[in-house]
Amino acid sequence: MLTKLSQIGEFGLIDLLKEYRGSRAGVIKGIGDDTAVVPLDAKRYLLLTTDMLMEGVHFKRTAPARVIGRKALACSISDIAAMGGLPRYAVVSLGVPGNLPWAFVRDVYKGMDALARQFGVAIVGGDTIKSEKIVINVALTGEVSKKDVVYRRGAREGDQIFVTGPLGKSLSTGRHLKFTPRVTEARYLIRHAKPTSMIDISDGLAADLGHILEESKVGAVLEENEIPRRAGAGLRQALYDGEDFELLFTVPRRKAAFLGRQKQFRFYPIGEIVPRAKGLLLKNKTGALAKIEPRGYTHF
Repeated sequence: MLTKLSQIGEFGLIDLLKEYRGSRAGVIKGIGDDTAVVPLDAKRYLLLTTDMLMEGVHFKRTAPARVIGRKALACSISDIAAMGGLPRYAVVSLGVPGNLPWAFVRDVYKGMDALARQFGVAIVGGDTIKSEKIVINVALTGEVSKKDVVYRRGAREGDQIFVTGPLGKSLSTGRHLKFTPRVTEARYLIRHAKPTSMIDISDGLAADLGHILEESKVGAVLEENEIPRRAGAGLRQALYDGEDFELLFTVPRRKAAFLGRQKQFRFYPIGEIVPRAKGLLLKNKTGALAKIEPRGYTHF
């Protein structure tokens, strides 16, 4: 019997916790996507997400405090982008050691404030506690037109798979602290090539594509030569490193050609959705297919 979190795993734990979800009627989408989706008004949904960052896991204390604060908010904004929405209101909870200089905390909030202003977010409250390590939790709301919302569950056989940027080595290059959430790109896609599914890449390409495949009940073939990689990154790093915060999405084949022609953004085609029975496959430069595991970073 699995009794320890290290045995259950992060996503196994999430599955077990789904039992404890309360009893409010009207939830459109609860656990299992980048954000929760609940009713807002006749034309819009309210999006809710939260991200917790821990010193030593998501950042080092030696990093600039403004950059740490910026990342804390950026992670949640990226979740809203993955649903096709716009971020609106944030509540920030902060755990810090008592001997931490006030200037460090101030700069954490300055970093958040700068990004909040860039994306039209209002920071409206939060909480503070004393803790041994720095912990930052951001809860963020967003909104999306009912016709525009994108889930993980909509990929269909024949859809083309895209990403919004190069992958791999985000941690070693420091990009995980400096990325810009792809809200603008997501809104462009909604207007011009409505994705059938979408997710932001936080745990790694293979793992996050695996979430789309599981929710959509399909398989996928990735083209090894087409996966864009950050300078110095190898294939394994592009597949499994995580913390890229690029958007991974699928569109019908008829929309893929348009994305290749448009000049406003660079969208990278990396594969195709196939029947579920095939699982997740990688095609190498010779055309040979090999099954790969939809795994990436997990906390347990």
